[in-house]
Amino acid sequence: MAVKAKKITARWIFNNLGVILVILISLEVALGFSIKNYFYESVERVMLSQAETVSGLLSKYTLEENGDYEAYFRGIVTSFEKRNMMELMVISKGGEVVLTSSGFIPAEDSVTPDWNEAMLTEEKSAVYTGEINGENIMSVTVVPKGSTETFASFRMVTSLAEVDSQITFAIIGTALIGIAIIFFVVVSGSFFINSIVIPVGEIGEAAKKIAEGDFNARLEKKTDDEIGDLCETINYMADELGATERMKNDFISSVSHELRTPLTAIKGWAEMLEDSSRDNTIDNKTLSRGMGVIIGETERLSVMVEELLDFSRLQSGRMILQPMKLDIIAELSETVLTFEQRAIREKKDLIYQESDDIIPVMGDKNRLRQVFVNIIDNAIKYSDEGGSITITVARTEKGFVDIAVKDTGIGIPADQLEKVKTKFFKGNATRRGSGIGLAVADEIIRMHGGEIILESIEGEGTTVVIRLPIDK
Repeated sequence: MAVKAKKITARWIFNNLGVILVILISLEVALGFSIKNYFYESVERVMLSQAETVSGLLSKYTLEENGDYEAYFRGIVTSFEKRNMMELMVISKGGEVVLTSSGFIPAEDSVTPDWNEAMLTEEKSAVYTGEINGENIMSVTVVPKGSTETFASFRMVTSLAEVDSQITFAIIGTALIGIAIIFFVVVSGSFFINSIVIPVGEIGEAAKKIAEGDFNARLEKKTDDEIGDLCETINYMADELGATERMKNDFISSVSHELRTPLTAIKGWAEMLEDSSRDNTIDNKTLSRGMGVIIGETERLSVMVEELLDFSRLQSGRMILQPMKLDIIAELSETVLTFEQRAIREKKDLIYQESDDIIPVMGDKNRLRQVFVNIIDNAIKYSDEGGSITITVARTEKGFVDIAVKDTGIGIPADQLEKVKTKFFKGNATRRGSGIGLAVADEIIRMHGGEIILESIEGEGTTVVIRLPIDK
């Protein structure tokens, strides 16, 4: 157990603690940039505000006064109130500093890049942050209205040394917080590892036995905490694992079955349309009808994928229907059309004479189409080459409509006839299918107030009758 503890500790140090370190360092870097941007943006806002004030005063003077513009400009500079925070400079068109709020003219050329940008761009203003003569500064240059040759623009400059000191202090503070977090994580993690490694090892051994098929393996609950709850969960898992595994496999099979039939219909019509267009034998009506089927099946497939997430509701006897009044003949005819090309391709006769009668039914269009697809698909699937599938529709005297799908396929043994509507039952393993289709169809029809009636003779064929109440 000590070896395991060492392995867990090492893995925790190199993985979990490493991830925490990376995250904290990333946060520290991001926070450092954020702090810097925040302070710099604050300074920039103050400077831009002052620049707008000065520019506004100059613009107001040019509009309202006819006196000496340069003298007025000079008065603003010499009486600049924020000189303890920043310096206000007047620059000529030649780039020379002619006047400053401090009274000191720089001995060297100290024109910053923002001056060139302000003089050359339409905005007539620019901001620069960087080093000048070894000092980190921020400057704002504005070219005001009414500028002259000598008083062409003004620039505000402030040192960022104090701001950088505050930024450094803030970053150091956050770094110390990060170090404290790491220390806390190390201490708490060490305690966690030492207190949990032994029961986790026992749980691991039990889980290994269960994974190998020993569902009699059990854990003793020693503590009334999460570890104890985990032991109970492992024991419960051992009891339920078999059923859970079967449910997983059944779900995968049902998904495969439910998705295959719409794709088959789409593929059949697409191949027919492709062949007809290649031979130039297709008419607009057929093309429109075929594309309608493809689009409809694609939409139904999309809905089906979403509804598969509610598969557990079907198993518990719950399913949501969206009933509407529809012509069951029209829905059946559309479904039969999707299988015509497949029947031809598999050399099987699909016999269906569309009735001119209109039989109204209150039901869920997509769910009823799903039933038709499943049953016709099964009829074709379980019929051999040269066989036939006959579809008929008839009204009954009791206010029902019977849709019969009769095939000349392999049939169903008598001892299996009552089981075929059971979920996941599959009598013939040589034919494709998951065994869920007819069970799902039976559930849907029962929810519509109808029933599915099966008649079959092994070796001769099967007749499936879908009985639905006619809407009055």
